Amino acid sequence: MTQAADVILTNGAVHPLTNGETGAPRAEAVAVKDGTIVRVDSAYEVDFLNGVETDVVDLEGRTLLPGFIDAHTHMVMVGRYAAEADLSGVADPQSCLDLLANQRDESEGWVLGFGYDESNWGGDYLTRDQLDNISTERPVVAYREDMHLASVNSVVLNGYQDQMPTGDVRTESGEPTGVLVEDALDVLWDEISPDPAGMREYLRAAQDEANSLGITGVHDMVRQSHAPRVYRDMDMDDELSLRVRINYWRDHLDAVLEAGLRTNHGSDRVQVGGIKTFTDGSIGGRTARLSEPYDDADEVGDWVVDPETVRELVEQVDDAGLQMTIHAIGDNAIELALDAYESADGERHRIEHVEVVRDDLVERLADDDVVVSAQPNFLKWAREDGLYADRLGEERRTASNPLGTLLAAGATLAFGSDCMPMDPLFGIDQTVNAPASGQELSVTDALRGYTSGAAYAGFDEDRLGTIEEGNCADFVALAESPWETDDIAGIDVSMTVVGGDVVYDARE
Repeated sequence: MTQAADVILTNGAVHPLTNGETGAPRAEAVAVKDGTIVRVDSAYEVDFLNGVETDVVDLEGRTLLPGFIDAHTHMVMVGRYAAEADLSGVADPQSCLDLLANQRDESEGWVLGFGYDESNWGGDYLTRDQLDNISTERPVVAYREDMHLASVNSVVLNGYQDQMPTGDVRTESGEPTGVLVEDALDVLWDEISPDPAGMREYLRAAQDEANSLGITGVHDMVRQSHAPRVYRDMDMDDELSLRVRINYWRDHLDAVLEAGLRTNHGSDRVQVGGIKTFTDGSIGGRTARLSEPYDDADEVGDWVVDPETVRELVEQVDDAGLQMTIHAIGDNAIELALDAYESADGERHRIEHVEVVRDDLVERLADDDVVVSAQPNFLKWAREDGLYADRLGEERRTASNPLGTLLAAGATLAFGSDCMPMDPLFGIDQTVNAPASGQELSVTDALRGYTSGAAYAGFDEDRLGTIEEGNCADFVALAESPWETDDIAGIDVSMTVVGGDVVYDARE
């Protein structure tokens, strides 16, 4: 006799996102037992698993999808956005300064803001002089959205400039402007790093935010952080409403090896991912490494980690049986990552971002056994009046982030947000309604980047990313169908389910 289900979600439009997905619902209901999907069928058939203690959730026609997996994010930053001054989406410098002033009045110690984007007001970074108006006694830091650049006040410069690489401290007429890039930020991250208790508060806030966006799993990029310990503590205390894959920064490699950690080790909720490194920086900071100069500056960007170090690191990580993941935005950096992977034996090594892509690199990305871990939300900067029009010029703007071209060529895509913003539906909307045809994906393919594609990048395709019998019961219920609206970003998340448990519920 078939056992009764623990949970039944019924009267919905169920899209498993398996092969053959057309945008038409393929089922009406799903049954869950012990956190696992046991039936995907019509409401009539699934109702046979309705027992005395079964919890029945009426979806009332809502669209049910596999839970979203953010394949590249920084959860502590998401938590910081909630706890510190949130500068994302701010339209002018004075509004940023007002938010920082509010944070100053409500806090002690460092005054921190996160997420400003100077392209919203014409391209000028915040400066030391502006931040000195916030305080000349307390350190003030405003981080750019990409986290490769920050603006600081004189207190920070006077206290820490001697510990920063000279080339990463921007100057004008020989005087520091307060703008810092790349390695100059390291000392600041060290100073503001939270202790385990503070980290737990950040991660709880970030988890709540993720669940409200339909996210059931994250690949978190961690560096100089208590996050790995805190995730495991939360897991043991049954406080995790996400599945977390931890990708460790390269400076943790010795510790990872000494502890005997390997890719995919862990529990149902917390697993070891891979080792991450930079090659270059960001387009916004003009530190992404290009083969041709920026359109608005006579420079080609930086090697944040030199090519020889990258090649040696790939060899060491691959020999250890760990997954490698390389940040590469500019075409020279992408080429370096592909060259470094040529002699690697391991599976599913990743390249993160992959933004400025030449035609020859498209072919290599399609042919090589690598995962293109991209951020479709970055297409917000590739529009006619966006940041990339200034930085890259018209031809490279429309050729950047060529998600449709890559998929058509046979590349393996996994989508994440880099928390700019974290919202998967925003990212999906950006590529469905992309600025140029080569950047465009269908609704189904865009959804797969955030579900089965991200699951594959984490070696989880046999348990996550689709709604199939035997998979984990991770779902997102949407108020509207993304196949039936011109405003995917505006769709409300009605409910998020992880392992059969409702972890977010916005139903009335």
